[in-house]
Amino acid sequence: MDKLKILVVDDESRMRKLVRDFLVKQEFEVIEAEDGEDALNKFYEQKDIALIILDVMMPKISGWNVCREIRESSKVPIIMLTAKGEESDELQGFDIGADEYISKPFSPKILVARVAAILRRTGKNGEEVLEIGGITVDRPGHQVKIDGKELELSYKEFELLNYFIENKGIALSREKILNHVWNYDYFGDARTIDTHVKKLRSKMGDKGEYIKTIWGMGYKFEVES
Repeated sequence: MDKLKILVVDDESRMRKLVRDFLVKQEFEVIEAEDGEDALNKFYEQKDIALIILDVMMPKISGWNVCREIRESSKVPIIMLTAKGEESDELQGFDIGADEYISKPFSPKILVARVAAILRRTGKNGEEVLEIGGITVDRPGHQVKIDGKELELSYKEFELLNYFIENKGIALSREKILNHVWNYDYFGDARTIDTHVKKLRSKMGDKGEYIKTIWGMGYKFEVES
């Protein structure tokens, strides 16, 4: 079986080597890019990149702009790296389509665990198509349709909706959602989930009402009969 390709983008060669060494040990193939322009060229050349690890502050083209451009044509999972830890930066990253956001300095082992978790969820087994309340979720194709019309969702929004539907009628705490959808020990607060739910509801239109808020706890997906 061919190794999955990870594109690692950072203008610091030392950082690229650190991340590459950990990923190679886990049997990933690593493609490196030293700036935003190089990243876009490598992404379009390779065609089969499974995931991108993308630094924010880079020469020529910033990580934000690289993420925006890639999102115009691809839903490939993107993990953004930054030296900043401000909430506004994190929210901006999610707003333009990033799936994970990690502040430097970070543990390479945690980064690799997150990479593995995202790729594992991409190929998870189970029922391939879910249908409920006018919503159709094609899991292998990572596609959602509402009343027959395709919905444009980020990778994380797709995973969140999929998890809600799998657990329809069950009250889910924010902690449980983080553990299953983000699939790592999350040491922040609930704003990450709330931000994603707000965007997901907005994109779903009237169907967004299926995601009920349970005050002080979390959320529940419920379709009225």
